[in-house]
Amino acid sequence: MIIIGNGRLITRDEARPFLENGAVAVDGQVIAEVGSSEELKKAYPKAQWIDARGGVIMPAFINIHEHIYSAFARGLSIKGYDPKGFLDILDGMWWTIDRHLTLEQTYLSAMATYIDCIKNGVTTIFDHHASFGHIGGSLFKIGEAAREAGIRSCLCYEVSDRDGEDKAREAVLENESFIRHALSDESGMLAGMMGMHASFTISDKTMELCAAHKPSQAGYHIHVAEGIEDLHQCLKVYGKRIIHRLMDCGVLGEKSLAAHCIYINNHEMDLLKDTDTCVVHNPESNMGNACGCPPTMELVHRGVLTGLGTDGYTHDMLESYKVANVLHKHHLCDANAAWSEVPRMLFENNAKIVGRYFDRPLGILKQGAGADIIVTDYIPLTPMDETNVNSHILFGMNGRSVVTTMAAGKVLMKDRVLTELDEEKILADCRQAAAELARSIAADSGKADGQHF
Repeated sequence: MIIIGNGRLITRDEARPFLENGAVAVDGQVIAEVGSSEELKKAYPKAQWIDARGGVIMPAFINIHEHIYSAFARGLSIKGYDPKGFLDILDGMWWTIDRHLTLEQTYLSAMATYIDCIKNGVTTIFDHHASFGHIGGSLFKIGEAAREAGIRSCLCYEVSDRDGEDKAREAVLENESFIRHALSDESGMLAGMMGMHASFTISDKTMELCAAHKPSQAGYHIHVAEGIEDLHQCLKVYGKRIIHRLMDCGVLGEKSLAAHCIYINNHEMDLLKDTDTCVVHNPESNMGNACGCPPTMELVHRGVLTGLGTDGYTHDMLESYKVANVLHKHHLCDANAAWSEVPRMLFENNAKIVGRYFDRPLGILKQGAGADIIVTDYIPLTPMDETNVNSHILFGMNGRSVVTTMAAGKVLMKDRVLTELDEEKILADCRQAAAELARSIAADSGKADGQHF
């Protein structure tokens, strides 16, 4: 038994949303009780005590769209890389990296990502992987890292025809194999989906192959209308918009996740709503790639289950919260935009999306929920209660405010020190692997100078 207490407790439970001096009692992987620090200390006198020191205790964060394979892009210099648009970014950077990743580099990319997740209080991710140089076994390597790190992970491989039908088929089979593996896993920490890159790189034949090999318990995880080129190609080749094509191919549904959804219209929003398809917004990535601003506020208002992700741009969900907040105010020229919609996406909708793949409730601190809990060092300088906690989080915290991270009842970081992983060794291995990746790119294509800056 572990008690995390002596902190301002944000539960996300409407029945008891905030306690000034609250505590959470954890038994195994679940929350046994929520109450005042004094109450729980008396009820469980022999429990291990973790002192929040007056900071904030709240549910751990969930990231609904990640890219582990992008980890070693940080600081990578590729000669000749001078993108003029989104397709240049994809081919010049991301597809170049994923074509050269080895299985060991994929594993270390996952370990680096999971370390950052722990440090930023993220305990559940939905990852969308690509490593076209080594497809088979890649999801299992990430799954191995997930188990070691203690991070709950829903994984998929990015099916695409961009490197030919044989690799597309191999990607489909990797998804199928991992989905079945995850379904048989009893830890409650793994799930799988049928991953797809985007409509413009997937033929009807490959769409049919995905459908034929997707276990019925899983849905699809696909980039949708992230760039205008995706829409233009779909209109030209198929004579229909992307969401319409995905509807006709059976991709939409309550277990499916459509990332980005920038260039969609009102009718497509209706289809997403009618099929109960989940959408995920990735504000920093959209801005960084100059892709545009999606109609996220309208999606939320229409009742489309819309979550918040990072697209691998960061592992700090509060950074994504801050950027989404100002992006939509700026885009809509409306200072009242995003105040309620973005925190709903992060704190409510992400948990609802996760609930479609993992049985135990997450994103909430109440009896019977999963024991995914974080402590931050934030001490409010103005009064804090259930009516203004989101304002305190938005303006007073960032991911590195987190000092303690617990996932499924296991303490992964305490007082900013990782407890389950040898961070120094892992990061040293990552630096070596990243240098090898850069040299591989340079030797194969002559594009990279083999250095990180």
